[in-house]
Amino acid sequence: MKKVLKKIDRSIEKIAEYGLYVCVIGMIIFSVLTIVFRWVNFNVLWFEPFVRHLVFLAAFLGGVLATGRRTHIGIDILGKFFENKQMFAAQKGVERIISLGSTLTLCWLIKASYDFMIVELEYGKAEFLGIHSGFLVGIIPFGFSLIALRFAFIFIESFMKEEAK
Repeated sequence: MKKVLKKIDRSIEKIAEYGLYVCVIGMIIFSVLTIVFRWVNFNVLWFEPFVRHLVFLAAFLGGVLATGRRTHIGIDILGKFFENKQMFAAQKGVERIISLGSTLTLCWLIKASYDFMIVELEYGKAEFLGIHSGFLVGIIPFGFSLIALRFAFIFIESFMKEEAK
């Protein structure tokens, strides 16, 4: 079971990592092209909104990577206290509470952002390149879902024994 979870988690990590590379390269290319095109009085209207959505996607993909590396934003005063006092069982309990709480909170955010996406699909309009704003807003539940999966895997993994190496 642990191997399967690790394989899924590594796949999510790779997708997020390569997606982040593509986003950053795309942001650089399209931003530079926008500047160069302005020098010659040429404007491509969809470059700037495209770059804004790449930034938005990159933020979520960065969150996915940070969660997997356990460097996601967090205030872990209690966990550090238990670690310094060498109370490792209590520290593990705090980590479990944090990962479970984060997973549940993200599930609520996924539901809320999905509802928002549905409203946007119904009442939104086509943005750049004819892409409907509802699909662009779909970045939010997608990003939250990947982050929630990573937190859920951290929570589940905390109950599994370490494999002998």
